Amino acid sequence: MSHEHVSNTNRIWLVFGILSAVTIVEVFLGIIKPESLHMNNLLGMNLLNWIFILLTIFKAYYIVWAFMHMEGEKSSLRWSVVAPVIFLVLYLLFILLIEANYVFEVFKNATIKWNF
Repeated sequence: MSHEHVSNTNRIWLVFGILSAVTIVEVFLGIIKPESLHMNNLLGMNLLNWIFILLTIFKAYYIVWAFMHMEGEKSSLRWSVVAPVIFLVLYLLFILLIEANYVFEVFKNATIKWNF
């Protein structure tokens, strides 16, 4: 039985390029902070933060897709890995936004000065 070695060099460079491009976009947006994204809100948070969250989730999913070789698996296995993560990330965002809003309201309406 002979097995031929298949080089994955092109695939590695493709994954590296995609992840690098997304990271460069994140850094670029973080440095310039476009006024149109930074000053407009959606669901209590500015659009720039939503873009960062979406790009980070994309990168996390793509890392799982590429390095855990999920593209070759059945759909049910992919969803059994991805669905809990999606649920937990959304739940974490919900908790963080609710708690941050509560803390903001407490300090906004309190007689205590902001000390941070």
